[in-house]
Amino acid sequence: MSVNRVTTRIVPEEPGGVRTPLRGRDGELAFIEARLDALDRGEGGIIRVEGPAGIGRSRILAEAAAAARRRGTRVFEGAADPDERFAPLGPLLEGVLTGEEPLLGAQRLRDLTTTPGQRFWLLQELGDRLREAARRGPLFVVLDDLQWCDDLTLLTFHTLAAGLSSHPILWLVAVRAGSVPPGVRTTLDRIRQAGAHGLVLGALEDRAIARITEDVLGAPPDPDVLRLANRAEGFPQLLVELLGSLREEAVTIENGTARLLEGPPAPRQLPSVVRRLDQLSDEARELVRTAAAVGGTVTAALLAELLGRSSAALITAVRESLDADLLAESGDRLTFRHDLIREAVEAGLPLPLRQALSRQVAGLPPGRAPADVTEARGVAPGDAAEADRLRTEAAELAGTAPGTAAELSLKALELTAVDAPGRPRVIAETIPLLWQTGRAARARELGATALAAGGLEPEDEALIRLALARLAVQFDFSEAVRQARAGVALPGASRTVRGRLLAMLAVGLSMSGEHAAAEQVAAEAWETAAAVGDRTAEATLTTVRSAASFHRMDLAESFRQAERSAALADALGVSTSLWVPEALWYALLSNTTGRTAEALAVAEEGIRITREQGRTAATRMWLMTRTRILLETGRLSDARADAEAASPTTDDPGPGNLADVTLRYVMLRVALHTGDRKTAEAYAVEARRMRSDGAPVVRHFGTWMLALMADHEGRPDRAMAELDAVMTSPAADRPAYAGLIDPADAPVLVRMALRAGAHERAAQAVATAEKRAVLNPDLPFLAATAAHARGLLDNDLAPLVRAVRLYEDCPRPLARASALEDAGRKLATTRRPEAVPYFETALSLYARSGAERDVARVRRRLRAAGVRRRPSAAGLSETWTELTAAELRVVRLVARGLTNQQTAERLSLSPHTVSSHLRRAFTKLDITSRTELTRLVQRRDHGR
Repeated sequence: MSVNRVTTRIVPEEPGGVRTPLRGRDGELAFIEARLDALDRGEGGIIRVEGPAGIGRSRILAEAAAAARRRGTRVFEGAADPDERFAPLGPLLEGVLTGEEPLLGAQRLRDLTTTPGQRFWLLQELGDRLREAARRGPLFVVLDDLQWCDDLTLLTFHTLAAGLSSHPILWLVAVRAGSVPPGVRTTLDRIRQAGAHGLVLGALEDRAIARITEDVLGAPPDPDVLRLANRAEGFPQLLVELLGSLREEAVTIENGTARLLEGPPAPRQLPSVVRRLDQLSDEARELVRTAAAVGGTVTAALLAELLGRSSAALITAVRESLDADLLAESGDRLTFRHDLIREAVEAGLPLPLRQALSRQVAGLPPGRAPADVTEARGVAPGDAAEADRLRTEAAELAGTAPGTAAELSLKALELTAVDAPGRPRVIAETIPLLWQTGRAARARELGATALAAGGLEPEDEALIRLALARLAVQFDFSEAVRQARAGVALPGASRTVRGRLLAMLAVGLSMSGEHAAAEQVAAEAWETAAAVGDRTAEATLTTVRSAASFHRMDLAESFRQAERSAALADALGVSTSLWVPEALWYALLSNTTGRTAEALAVAEEGIRITREQGRTAATRMWLMTRTRILLETGRLSDARADAEAASPTTDDPGPGNLADVTLRYVMLRVALHTGDRKTAEAYAVEARRMRSDGAPVVRHFGTWMLALMADHEGRPDRAMAELDAVMTSPAADRPAYAGLIDPADAPVLVRMALRAGAHERAAQAVATAEKRAVLNPDLPFLAATAAHARGLLDNDLAPLVRAVRLYEDCPRPLARASALEDAGRKLATTRRPEAVPYFETALSLYARSGAERDVARVRRRLRAAGVRRRPSAAGLSETWTELTAAELRVVRLVARGLTNQQTAERLSLSPHTVSSHLRRAFTKLDITSRTELTRLVQRRDHGR
């Protein structure tokens, strides 16, 4: 969504464009008027309007905004859009920066939205502007379709609403009822706790239905027309669209009464249903149309058979259809949200297709066709048999549909009495399902509440702590260690559960950077796992073994163990995995050792598979991993976009340690390469927090980030001082690269140490790099980094040239460019003409990567060598100089009509990354819609 345009809300209108009067909502409007009275007295607050699609939420908001304007209140209106969620904070900024009276300082706020890493300052600035505006008079802020808002909008909304609660600002927000994303659910919980008033819109009463029917048709309805109108079941949008479709052809006015011309009319397409269908992917649209042709309720298995696919292949399409409010879950079946929606979809199908599908369904074996009516199970709390059935179904679906499995597990928990002996087991089963599907905060709360209540049997407490340890690995390495260690200490737990707790303890210690302790625990865990034949624990422990070999610089053994771990986990199935996903370590290992193309392929496959499976947590972990890989491959724009897309959300528990060692580290490195000082400073603040974290590895990352920042600022002495703690830590737990993050950092550290006059430190880094290369002769990337470091230490051209040659076989353009630059710098002192080709190649590599700061530095070296080069942008094409290569790829696909989801699939990116690229492209190109973008692409690329 662009922040420079107002989104038009879809409000039901009478045919001919005349809006019908609002009927049946007198109580809701009276309540809003009362809150506006209070606002006039200086009292702010929050009103939450909730209801299903088509119930009239947007209409209520529009009427409320009009009422506020009649009072002279300043109104800001914004709305989220599911098809254009590519501007973080766009819905909120749209309201306050556009319209009749935008906030003061609008340009400053727009600038902050387009500058990476300025979220904190943007929030501060926006709060100051609203506070200043509220001093001059009451404000009414309207935000529609909260369920489509990005995480930053949600965070900003509830932060501002809380921080400005003493000011005369009334917030009116609308959200779809039912299932919403985790971040939205968290926001709703927070504003509810803060005292938000709730308005739940239900179906209209009969009198209101009759009045709306009269409004649309122009006369009171007769009983037949009224019976037809009642088919909308009190949903105003469906009612107005149904009547509007019949007005010209199926209804007549006789003697002042609206009557049907000839019996009940045939089903017709409805505009809102057509609109929602058009927003779906091709796969989801095909699924919905097939379900409509079948009729009634339908199982996923039947749809899969009719569509010629596996049930697992339908997961994404089913979820998309549910999110669009076209389909709903009914037990283990799918049904349409409303009969009129099903009829409208079916009405758009060609008759031959409907007939063919009906024949296909009729030809299935008995019992396979869907029932016309699914009888609801009469269940109540305490129904143990039904709870057991739901738990069994959840276990069966955990591997292919974890979202559905999580809901079934929650239902089983609801049916299980609080004092039932089996309740802790249900909690332990539910926690990983919630975490895997993006509801980590709720999962942790569920486990913490159970532990706080006490009275648990050792086995039950151990299982809950195991689940919490698994969850914490992504967010808080130290917490994962604490939970696993507490579980291991419990007397009376079974050997299998204790073995898995030991495995998770080893994982937590390894990820924390406590390598010696991890190996000790892993040895005990291996004995336990072998004794009980636990292959799941074995897969996890094999990853720990691989990490231990990596720490000892035995990379051949590390790869062997990593491959074995990934194969074991794959054979066992993702639903049994302790640490999701084991293959992620293989990708990190490949990237760190220079096998970057292989690492990227593994990461993209991991993202694709986990996204299809609906495993939100695993997808985010893969995205975080890919940011590191993209950084090393020189795709700085893509790395930054991925990092922004996978940034921690309001629903994340803990400090986000995995984000610390991936996203935050990447954002600082990208900022340094691109000369983005403000972003670098913002992430230096994060690095200072990381330096005091409980996990050694997080402290090491934070320390290295601060050293890089100090060196960037021209303070090499300070940089070396930052590294003191890491360089003097116990050797057993010191990072394998002597305090560094990546082998290619060895030349960076040598250069830094030499500038600070710390020759001994530089020599230590070179010795480590050379030892690593000697121990792993089959990895040319390691030999390249060692030669590069040696050349800098000895100020010797020969190893620098050797490094340049070795880097040619490695997909590490930034490392290669650095070696070229250093070799050129050495040559320039005595043989200036020979230095030029080195500088020019380095310049080209830096430019293709988008490393503007490095580009500027090499240009200065070329000028010193007597060569002038016209500055050029980092984009691929002379006609698109504003855009990076990554942004241009996205722009061209979107201009061809592809949705964000389709573009993401085509480019093997996440939809959030596509959104980030689009947001930047729209800002750079000064456009505000996809239509403008399409015209611009046609003009520039095709001369039309």
